[in-house]
Amino acid sequence: MDRSLPSDWPLPGRIDLARHDLPHPSSTTEWWYLNAHVELAAGREASLFAAFFRILSGKDAQGLPTYAHSVAWALSDPRGGVYASDSRVDAQAPRLGLERIKNGRGSRDPRLNRAISELLEQGRVPAPDRVFDGPVALAGDRLGLDFGGLLFSSQGDGTYRLSLRDHGGQNGCELVFAPEKPAIRHGDDGVVHGPDGEEMFYYFLPRCRVKGEVTLAGEHLGVVRGQGWYDHEFGRPASDAGAGAIAYDPQGPKFERTEVAWNWLAAQLDDGTDVSAYALVRNSDGKVLQQCAVVVDPKGERAAFHELTLTPERPWRSIRTFHDYPTQWTLAVPRAGLSLVLSASFADQEFVTVISKTAFWEGRCAVLGALHGKSLRGLAYVERSGFAPIPDLDSFFSAVGEEVRAAVARTLPLELSQAHAQELIASKDRPQYMDGVDTTQLSRALLAPIREVTDRGGKSWRSYAALACCEVVGGDSRRFSKWLAMPELLHVGSLIVDDVEDRSTVRRGGPAAHLVYGEPIAINAGTAAYFLTQHLLVGSGVELTAERKLRLYDLYFEAMRAGHAGQALDLDGLGAAMPEVVERGDGATLERRILATHRLKTAAPAASLARMGAVAGGGTDAQIDAVGRFFEALGLAFQIVDDILNLRGFRGGLKTRAEDITNGVVTLPIARAMSRLGPEQRRELWRVLQAKTTDAQVLSGAVELLESCGAVQSCADDARALVEEAWQRAEPLLSDSLSKVMLRAFGWYVLERHY
Repeated sequence: MDRSLPSDWPLPGRIDLARHDLPHPSSTTEWWYLNAHVELAAGREASLFAAFFRILSGKDAQGLPTYAHSVAWALSDPRGGVYASDSRVDAQAPRLGLERIKNGRGSRDPRLNRAISELLEQGRVPAPDRVFDGPVALAGDRLGLDFGGLLFSSQGDGTYRLSLRDHGGQNGCELVFAPEKPAIRHGDDGVVHGPDGEEMFYYFLPRCRVKGEVTLAGEHLGVVRGQGWYDHEFGRPASDAGAGAIAYDPQGPKFERTEVAWNWLAAQLDDGTDVSAYALVRNSDGKVLQQCAVVVDPKGERAAFHELTLTPERPWRSIRTFHDYPTQWTLAVPRAGLSLVLSASFADQEFVTVISKTAFWEGRCAVLGALHGKSLRGLAYVERSGFAPIPDLDSFFSAVGEEVRAAVARTLPLELSQAHAQELIASKDRPQYMDGVDTTQLSRALLAPIREVTDRGGKSWRSYAALACCEVVGGDSRRFSKWLAMPELLHVGSLIVDDVEDRSTVRRGGPAAHLVYGEPIAINAGTAAYFLTQHLLVGSGVELTAERKLRLYDLYFEAMRAGHAGQALDLDGLGAAMPEVVERGDGATLERRILATHRLKTAAPAASLARMGAVAGGGTDAQIDAVGRFFEALGLAFQIVDDILNLRGFRGGLKTRAEDITNGVVTLPIARAMSRLGPEQRRELWRVLQAKTTDAQVLSGAVELLESCGAVQSCADDARALVEEAWQRAEPLLSDSLSKVMLRAFGWYVLERHY
């Protein structure tokens, strides 16, 4: 097979590391990767990986190539379940990030692209990505990478030095890798394909003795023993690849240029055998485009196999990105007599980036399996990257909703144990409260009505608010993952009671809870939902100061007070004020009263939840106030958009168009129209509202009247202005980060929603 390989790629035979460890001029993409598993002093263990990237970015004034550089590295602490990651980029990152977006390689959601671009256009890099602390330098005569103080170099005696430090100096390493096996070619005698269809050359050193020091959470720990892995990959786009794409199996399908993801592993087994395997997968349908497993025996002899299965299992969902990842993989290579099960040492080993690529999973795994019938164990690194389970914000909030329902199910299980029931209705100090309690009856009468509504789904942005605002002020929302259930319980409790008060018959696509369980039980369960959140609020296993707990309680009850005041105003309605408004044509006071109801019933609870998240995240008073005001604006905008969609139509016919008019509800567009319409038009509109008609022609005429006077569009403009003004106040107080990007995009999502 004629591959037309570049002249600076290795020739057949032994790989000359002194030459090929160096950067390759022919390559548009190149990276140097290492991982290590180490036993540390005091009986501790740790694992780490580091990847140094160099990518062609253009040409200078003399026509010479220019490159962009980045480093991704992370430490895994299996005992503490802590994953400390660090993503570094060079100063070109904002420009290159914008180019990726303009070339269609950014997010699939235009709102996220707009939010990221807003920062990149100002040359700003959102965390967790961070610009290198110093310049990038590459040695010319040997492998010597200095990427802003992050170092990887050959030392002249066949060993390699890796030096890493995060920005705060709390995590890092000073390690020396001493190869114990020769360089091994991956794929088809070294040739593999990259995720964009490019030809790559890939070799690796599967077994290195590791010594040195690791820094974990500021503690410097010497390496007692360790083993490491080093690989190097370089290549070029498929369009420059001479003969074109290369099939890994001459009898099989050709590699296709498409959106590709991959699973990859590097396993070191206790008998001295090492295994690397990968599978490139087409994202659209899961078809495997290329795969290879290389088994290296204890003497360094290589055997490559293209017939294998690499099966992901045991899904886990990130609470930061809401991406799903497997946490176990089964590798079977029948011709090699090899079967391995690789299980994550802990689930949360997600590497989050913004500019370089989407988040991916790369972490330490324990290995159990067999080779030719002999039982083996070991350690491995597994990477899963490129899979895009959440293409847009609609899908994102669908995933949030699933996780919210799961959190509620964990909090309020229908099969209720005695211990869980005691946690919900009593305390560990008062077990006597459980004497004689039938947990089956308690579940049926107290929890089932709540679950009846929560399990049907719903908009989950309130739950997202608390966690997002924890992150955006620099906190770690994972510590408060149980809070996902809290806003939903607060909201659903109000819905159950509202439905009784309003005599509603349908809620979230099913019968209202009081129709299923009766009004007394529904009212009691709905009210109880407000208080079943208490142990989630301050008893979620997170240490909080008494002052912070008190502040959280104050904010929670502030939301309760405001919400019930808004409901009171909503129940009483505005019918009594309408005759005077209709006659005088002054809708301004009416508008303020409608906005007051929206603010108290929807915006204030959302704002309180946002402030609670920021308090939990350790935000400053200014930040806490800013995110609260932003979510207050979002809550108001949400209700205004709801009024508008009721007139213009919900996507998929989720609600009947002009249903508010049929129900005689005075909404903001109607109040706005009262200041814009003539006397007869105002009277006619009021007559239609009073009639509570279902006549489609009459309803269509009323909607047209509201549109023609500009009331509907004016309300839409006001909603946008509310959100934009609140964001402009908050933006300077919040550090650039992925969570900040998400909040910005979420503001547009609320304004541009169609359901």
